[in-house]
Formats: sequence, C-alpha cells, structure tokens
Amino acid sequence: MRTVVVGGGAAGFFLAINLKEMCPAMDVTIVERGQRVLRKVEVSGGGRCNCTNTFDHVSDLQQVYPRGHRLLKRLFRQFGPRDAYQWFERHGVRLTTQTDGCVFPASQDAHTIINLFLAEARRHHINICTGADATSVAQLLADYDYVCICTGGSPRREGLQWLADVGHEIVDPVPSLFTLSIADPALTALMGTVVEHVQVLLPGTKVKADGPLLITHWGLSGPATLRLSSYGARLLSDHNYQMPLAVNWTARREPAVLDELYGIMAQYPQKQLTTIRPCGLPSRLWDYLLAKTLGERSQNRWANLNQKELNRLVNTLTNDTYQTAGRAAFKDEFVTCGGVALSSVNPANLESRHQPRLYFAGEVLDIDGVTGGFNFQAAWTTAYTAATAISECNHSC
Repeated sequence: MRTVVVGGGAAGFFLAINLKEMCPAMDVTIVERGQRVLRKVEVSGGGRCNCTNTFDHVSDLQQVYPRGHRLLKRLFRQFGPRDAYQWFERHGVRLTTQTDGCVFPASQDAHTIINLFLAEARRHHINICTGADATSVAQLLADYDYVCICTGGSPRREGLQWLADVGHEIVDPVPSLFTLSIADPALTALMGTVVEHVQVLLPGTKVKADGPLLITHWGLSGPATLRLSSYGARLLSDHNYQMPLAVNWTARREPAVLDELYGIMAQYPQKQLTTIRPCGLPSRLWDYLLAKTLGERSQNRWANLNQKELNRLVNTLTNDTYQTAGRAAFKDEFVTCGGVALSSVNPANLESRHQPRLYFAGEVLDIDGVTGGFNFQAAWTTAYTAATAISECNHSC
C-alpha cells in the first residue's frame, strides 16, 4: 500500500512518521513544492520552535483557536497537548516549559525538531521529493492508495482551487497573527517600550485581547496585538486593516484606575505628575500619555489636578484610541485564517467527504490559533488523527 503526503512541513512530517510507526509496511512519500522542507519550523518561535503549550491557562479552546476549536476539542481526546509532549520526549527531544505555558525544546533551537523529523524519516525509509508540485487530486489518487493534503495555509484562494474543483468548500484565506501599523510618530518614538498587561479592542465590536504589548517603530506588536489580529482576522481584512483601535494601558476598569489616581494625589500632592507613575507604567509611556492628555499642564503637581483633568487621564489610561494604518508581518511566520472548510471533512478522521482515501491535516484546514504553540499543536493533532485513520484501514500493517 502506498500513501503520499503533499507538503513537507510540520503536519506532513508528523503524519508520515506516525503512519510508518503505526503501519511499518506502508510505503510513504512526502512531496514538497519547494526546494527545502520544514522551513516554517525553522523560523518559528524566533528560531526556538514553540512546539506546543501546556494549555494550563486555557479554560475554553475558543480562547486560543478562533477557528476550529470545536473540532480540536474532539480530536484532543485522541491526541492532545500532553500526548504531543510525551511523543517528543519519547523520541529523544527534551522539552522545557515556560511560566506562560509555552513549550520549547530544551536546546532552544528549532533545528532540534527538524533534525528529529529528518532522522525519523530516514529511519523509516520515508521518501522525500522536493521541487514536486501536486495539483491534481485525481492523479494523486490514481498513483497512490491514500493521499494526505498537508500543504499549510495558502495566502490566496487560487492556491486551493484544485481542492475546490473536486467539491471541497473553501473559506477564503486571509492573514492572521500580524502586528498593526499606527501612523503616530509620538507613539512610535517609544519603540522598544513593553507594557506587561494591557487590553486592546476594536471599538464597536466584541473583538478584544489582553497580554503584553510592545511598541515598535511601525506601531504595536506583542502577544496582545497578535491575539487581537487572530480574533479579528477577517474583520480587519474586510476593513483593509484600517480601523479604530482602543488600548487600555492598565487592563483595569475606570473606577479602579481613578481610585489609584486619588490615592497618589493624597500621598504625593507636591510631587510632579511625571515623577509618580500609576499602574506600573513605563516612564516614557507615562510621559507620552501625560503630554497627550494634558499638554503643558503635564508638568504640574498632583495637587493641582482638577476633576476634569483626572477624568481625562483615566479615559486615556483605559481607552486610548488610535487609527490602524495597515498590518505588518510577524517576523517570518505566516498563519492563515481560512482554508478547506471543516464541513468538507469527516470530523472523526479528517477524510474528505467528497473523495474517499483523501485526508487533510494542518493549516490547510480552516483551523488556526493564537501565538504560543497552539498552531503547532493543531498540526500534531490533525496529523496524528489522519495517520491513525489510514492505519486502521490497513489491518495487515
């Protein structure tokens, strides 16, 4: 029996290796359109490869998977985050866990994962063909007994047309996980400033996210911004990435912030506003927010603040509004919202509802997560599911 895996990325290799472990007699070939395999793994996590997450801080999968959470909740019962952790350690990759739940190789080097995959592929005699484009489902099914599509996210619908041609519904792909440009020179002059806990939201919508935020020379980045871009990927695309954006620099409600300002006024009435920073804000950011809100009066003492100025400060701290001026790529990573609609696959085994013996895994499906190892976990889970389904069809293995 012969299986072809189309796509030499994370999902493709994980599927191929697990299929060979489950079904040693299966002849498995990986075909990759590019000249190199596992390129995205190499740059992921800043070259460290955030390969999964403990999910300890996740109470609802929708928090980390804006699309595909219902399917993954089901599939995690078969192969979830703990299974992935154990799989890598069992295969010789020692892992380490950060306090935020992100899991990395202890080596802090993505090549540890890449080397493992390549070594396992050699050990299992998996054929790897690069520079090989596959765009005909009929031809693949004629040449192989099973076909697994693991091509990753496509930036344009045209890249998925060959799958639409055989009946699959395609959800138009748009970018996810990106930073936002802000055309405010005074803000971007603060590049390098990190605020550990903020809340960002798109006013007039339910799209919001929290976490650390980084001010860059082009606008806003950091986990809070990336999560917002994931939650609002399609909405931002529909508005050409130009929408109002509100930042709550304190991640607290207005009454709590107002109480803190009253406390500072009572304790330090003769101190200048610039010398006492509320809510643990970085000094450069506090100076910027003061000047933005009070102008020349930002040099006053706390005792000289009137109620109107206090209210304006609270509003700036909790509802500071900007206009986005486009999106920017997040380093070299690219995650796509959209792909093959989940209604086009059997949720139990990820086999196509339109073509028997055709399976899907990874980001080619309309599944994507926020940053933090969640997209890799989706790749491992869907790949393992498809591999299990194929092996169960071949009891002779």
